[in-house]
Amino acid sequence: MQDPDLIAEGFNLMLLGMGFVFMFLTVLVIATTLMSKTINRFFPSPEEAVQAGISGKPAAQLPSDKNPEIIAVISAALHLHRQRKQ
Repeated sequence: MQDPDLIAEGFNLMLLGMGFVFMFLTVLVIATTLMSKTINRFFPSPEEAVQAGISGKPAAQLPSDKNPEIIAVISAALHLHRQRKQ
């Protein structure tokens, strides 16, 4: 086999390999996206279920994540940390 033939075969092999990898990755991304959409459609997270009206509870009855005591404790801890750092 001569050098130009060897280079052409190597180039063809490279293109074929890169084509297979590209196609595999494309199929993988599509499959992952479809699986994600399917799971989210049939098993929505609790926040999405409440927003969509799937849950029986209205949004007003949900517990509030903003507890004033916790906010005060975190604020005091940050203030103390900043004082010690100076």
